[in-house]
Amino acid sequence: MRPPASRAHALLRALALAALALGAGLAPAQPKANAKIDADADRILKAMSGFLAAQQAFTVDYDVDNEVMDTDGQKLQFSASGTIAAQRPGKLYATRRGGFADAELFFDGQTVTLLGKNANMYYQLSGPRSIDEAIDALRTKANLDIGGADLLYAKPAEGMLTDVSSGMYLGPAVVDGVDCDHLAFRAAQVDWQLWVQRGDKPLPVKYVITSKWVTGAPQYAVRLHKWNLQPKLDAQRFAFTPPAGAKKVDSLATNELGELAAGAEGAQR
Repeated sequence: MRPPASRAHALLRALALAALALGAGLAPAQPKANAKIDADADRILKAMSGFLAAQQAFTVDYDVDNEVMDTDGQKLQFSASGTIAAQRPGKLYATRRGGFADAELFFDGQTVTLLGKNANMYYQLSGPRSIDEAIDALRTKANLDIGGADLLYAKPAEGMLTDVSSGMYLGPAVVDGVDCDHLAFRAAQVDWQLWVQRGDKPLPVKYVITSKWVTGAPQYAVRLHKWNLQPKLDAQRFAFTPPAGAKKVDSLATNELGELAAGAEGAQR
């Protein structure tokens, strides 16, 4: 049964800002000075962070489940899939395809471009020179968070430990047939969990963030698979060429279907 129009309208607006989200992101900062993180959790997280930071290039596919609470208090989950290609320090490409968006992100080391394929509109930011700067620019200038982007930073653990008060190692686990170590952390606004592949390649396999103070405690879950640490990446992968008839917009908003669209200055997002 379809939800009433008013519920659907509010729900689509709630989903709109997730146009390119992999999950829910955390801005880089430092853990609390008195954070209680057990030794195993700290060791595994930092091993994963160091291993990812050492990869000069990689590709990975992902699936994301994004929970939202509608205006009647019903929890709904929406899913999307995509791929990421990164070449440090300054090239990034990402896609996201789901029921509410079909979007691409290009970063060639000079310009970040967001393309809403269904609307055939694109938005650009100039200035960033690194992946870290590109992610920060999207967050601060476009009010758009590539959730889970903490994993893409040059030092992933620093962002993930934002405002963390505690962390613990929960033990071994299996995710999608992969043997993992399961970690759980608590921060001021969210709780988050991480599953890290065991062995000599400590890659993140699953990342779950719970907005614990939001009614219903909605979660954002990202599963990462098909890691390729020796990809053959052509420079054209990161270069943006406007599709035929595409319209460039000067400000970023989203329409009711979660697509990138032109927005007036000061418009609600």
